[in-house]
Amino acid sequence: MRIFTLLIITLCFCQLGRSQPLDIPKVKTELEKATEPIAYVKTTLKKKYKIDTIAVYKLSHFMGIADSLAYHGKVRKVYGPFPGENILVQILGKAPNLFYRARQILIDTSVFKKKVADSIATNIIKKLKSGTADFESMNRVYSPRNAVVSDGDLGWTARGSVIPQLEKPILAHKKGDIFKVWSKFGLHIIQVTETPKEDTGFAMMLRIFL
Repeated sequence: MRIFTLLIITLCFCQLGRSQPLDIPKVKTELEKATEPIAYVKTTLKKKYKIDTIAVYKLSHFMGIADSLAYHGKVRKVYGPFPGENILVQILGKAPNLFYRARQILIDTSVFKKKVADSIATNIIKKLKSGTADFESMNRVYSPRNAVVSDGDLGWTARGSVIPQLEKPILAHKKGDIFKVWSKFGLHIIQVTETPKEDTGFAMMLRIFL
């Protein structure tokens, strides 16, 4: 009888020690309402967490869930859990960055000597400015195959995400300007296609590991 009683007591303690499954919708609601979400995670949820600053590099496409949420997500909103990652993500805040848009024709200097590449670029720019050739066709003819993307359109690009040899002259020129720039990749014929603008460039995220 005594052994049976001990077994019952042991079973009761085991059941009490089991962690109850989280009510995810409730947790998300409470996090969104919390004035101190980190304190809520530490004291109420008692879960591990991490705070990250995520940069947005392009506005036309995203590298994954993190930068997509950084741009499209709403501040204080909680997202997740995500497939394969048992975490919740809350957007704590956002900060702006400058974005610019340009397109390029890249002349590969591993194929053409520098003097020849420079002559080709000068001729292309002359044709583009006179209207006897269009940017898309010149890009398809002269750019390496792996650089022929979206007719040379680089998309809306965040300041600080492109090598300085390209970024500085792009930001120094105005919409419509066509010019050439040398870099370690070759000779770039650049056309600025939009006036730079500010948009969401960074987001601070709270990641909660469930």
